Amino acid sequence: MRIGIGYDIHKLTENRDLILGGVKIPYELGLLGHSDADVLVHAIIDSMLGALALRDIGYHFPDTDEKYKNANSMNLLSETLKLIKNEGYKIVNIDSNIICQKPKLMNYIDEMRKNISQVLNIELNQISIKAKTNEKMDSTGNGIAIVANAVCLLESDV
Repeated sequence: MRIGIGYDIHKLTENRDLILGGVKIPYELGLLGHSDADVLVHAIIDSMLGALALRDIGYHFPDTDEKYKNANSMNLLSETLKLIKNEGYKIVNIDSNIICQKPKLMNYIDEMRKNISQVLNIELNQISIKAKTNEKMDSTGNGIAIVANAVCLLESDV
């Protein structure tokens, strides 16, 4: 068995969609990034890669490559799954947090879990997503950024 952790942060900005877990969330601000800036999926990708010491999301999908400009992070997640399978591993479970003051995410969590479980070909009970606030402290609590972190447990598929 192998375990990895992932983390991502993106700044909130105007004129961008807010996409978390592959869900477009109605909000006046979106996340700034080279791709769609889906911090949740990026943290999950890093946790998967980290579990097998396969570097990080920036190594595999660099923001210097125009191929990934405005990329759908769910496609990057699918590519990451191929890397994991090529190493002979499968996902046991993923636990994650999204940290933001606004918007409230409770009504979108189930759809995020469904999206991610479908891409990763795992059961819903293998993916946990929790929404937290930072009690109006730091950049997330002040509505400047959104943070996500994730832990992924993998086991050998052979």
